[in-house]
Amino acid sequence: MENSGNSGNAGNNGNTGSVERRTLGRSGIEVSGLGFGCWAIGGEWARPDGMPLGWGKVDDEESVRAIRRALDLGVTFFDTADAYGTGHSERVLARGLGKRRADVVVATKWGNVIDEERRLAVGSDDSPAYARQALTASLRRLDTDYIDLYQLHISDAAPDRAAQLRDTCEEFVREGLIRAYAWSTDDPERAAVFAQGPHCAAVQHRLNVLQDAPEMLAFCEESELASINRSPLAMGLLTGRRAAGQPLEAGDIRSAPPAWLPGFSQGEGADPEWLRTVESLRSVLTSNGRTLAQGALAWLWARSPRTVPIPGFRSVAQAEENAGALAQGPLSAGQLIEIDGILGR
Repeated sequence: MENSGNSGNAGNNGNTGSVERRTLGRSGIEVSGLGFGCWAIGGEWARPDGMPLGWGKVDDEESVRAIRRALDLGVTFFDTADAYGTGHSERVLARGLGKRRADVVVATKWGNVIDEERRLAVGSDDSPAYARQALTASLRRLDTDYIDLYQLHISDAAPDRAAQLRDTCEEFVREGLIRAYAWSTDDPERAAVFAQGPHCAAVQHRLNVLQDAPEMLAFCEESELASINRSPLAMGLLTGRRAAGQPLEAGDIRSAPPAWLPGFSQGEGADPEWLRTVESLRSVLTSNGRTLAQGALAWLWARSPRTVPIPGFRSVAQAEENAGALAQGPLSAGQLIEIDGILGR
């Protein structure tokens, strides 16, 4: 398995910050150190060619119960997108939050064009006019009059177009429609375009113990932005529940993984080499009674005081396990070094 180079624990100065609460960069918006990602609860959706983009079938009532359980356990940050289930995730999140909307920080995303009736993602649109159209639709589905963190979902948008969208987001802030904004991208140079805006608060990017991102963490530190961690459990590989050759249901994106989703093979489930790497980390990650998933989250908190992981969930049990990581706190500096040694970085 490829790693992303020598991490050198960049961005981690030994002060992991509060795990219970963290701040979204320059915005001053405070969130629980653990957020919940709402991709999976959107249910099934796809591209027009049939490629799945969701995580398979879901039970909406169980999703609502899981959201409410997370709230009871102190989770105050929920990340969704208009594309997830082509609007369904936003609607389910609104149901789960109910009258507690004012107690939480809601992040959503825009940029993908969706066909809600057919549950299809049919393209993308990086125009300022579409940003406003998408925001209006998200506000309606989320049953709210403001979004706390509005995020561009086109990871490879052209920088000049992104600069226009940054300025559009500043307009949304002035109008009271959003409190702050961010870009979901793995490219620090693109993230820097949004970071020039005074109300840019974060970058959402891929980060987990198998796929480090030292350059992005260094950028977040330099730019005083939060690092919102997409795929903190490596699309389920770091939960310990996947086995080599274990089939995935047809509506699960991991059953027909796109190029940007490593660790899974077409029709063959989880990659055995990735699973062997996970096993090599098990003893460190499960220290102090943690589950494997809780250890993976603890690595993220130890990695930088700016990280806010957003693991996905589809059940009350998953919500409880993920939230349980908060009580354990971050791994130690020694454990980070041990993990780097095992991974050879």
